[in-house]
Amino acid sequence: MSETRATFEITTALAAPAVEVWDYAVSPDGINYELGPWVGMTMPAGIKPGMTIDDAPLGEKLGRSWIKVARFLPVDFDDLCLAERGPGLRFLERSKLGSASFWQHERKVTPTGEATCEMTDRLEIEVRAPLRRVGGTRIAPRIVRMLFTHRHKRLAERWGQ
Repeated sequence: MSETRATFEITTALAAPAVEVWDYAVSPDGINYELGPWVGMTMPAGIKPGMTIDDAPLGEKLGRSWIKVARFLPVDFDDLCLAERGPGLRFLERSKLGSASFWQHERKVTPTGEATCEMTDRLEIEVRAPLRRVGGTRIAPRIVRMLFTHRHKRLAERWGQ
């Protein structure tokens, strides 16, 4: 790993069956619930209505997904590309963002009992050179940590812990 890359991992125990959590978490509604209420994300053209990440082709750029504050002000974009799926309830996204030359997001949901599970998100980010020159190497990882801590808080609110 390059010294300009930062990683972050978060795991949250949830009081719901793994498949139920997974099905919601990989849907457009689930993604926007986690990001909400102040941040939202559009779905790329490659994700048609009714599709989830589980249905997306591997290794192909799915299109541009806009990250929006207040659900209308675009602040960044993700040229979404799903690199791997599985084993189990897992995906690995490797993409480029407007702010990052490298973005990797691995999400997995692991059953811990009949009606309980853990969700883990592991992120790796390398901000683009112009942003590195203005402190982006310190700021971007903090923003990612805050955003995914918020997402996991929303998951715990929805599913319980």
